[in-house]
Amino acid sequence: MKDNKANTNPLVYLMWIAIVGIIMMFAGLSSALIVKRSQANWLSYNIPLAFYYSTALILISSGAIYIAKRAFLERQRSKYTLWLAVTTILGLGFVALQYLGFVQLWDQGITLSRNVSFSFLYILVGLHAIHVLGGIIALIVLLIQSLSRTRRIYSPVSISLMSTYWHFVDILWLYLLVFLVLEA
Repeated sequence: MKDNKANTNPLVYLMWIAIVGIIMMFAGLSSALIVKRSQANWLSYNIPLAFYYSTALILISSGAIYIAKRAFLERQRSKYTLWLAVTTILGLGFVALQYLGFVQLWDQGITLSRNVSFSFLYILVGLHAIHVLGGIIALIVLLIQSLSRTRRIYSPVSISLMSTYWHFVDILWLYLLVFLVLEA
């Protein structure tokens, strides 16, 4: 009988350590927001409509990367490449809609330096966007690798890690959106 733990790629452990670190960072920022919310100078704001549309894109992208991973495991290279591209495009769409959301906030006079309540919004959403951009870079690397005719290595580690990370940033965004709606 094989010991599955002995066969686990060390990158999987590294991914989970990184995810735990990211969770701790956002938990700390969420806690700080809750404490600061009780101050008299806290200003409320409305979540931009673009943030809700971006939520739809990131949820669809989670389904797209699931399909890409399945295609990889079934050795359907062209389908894998297609769904990696779809995931990447949806991720870029998410970031673009987040930017439009910030434009909507700027148009309302809600800027980073105007009030601490707005600063928390910018920091939480901005840090999440940075994590999504990191995921997009990794998706682009996988996409380039999938297009390479000389690459012959068959290992599901990269797509498994990417899938885990992408689902994580999706769930993190859902948490942040609900949290910000409740705390705004």
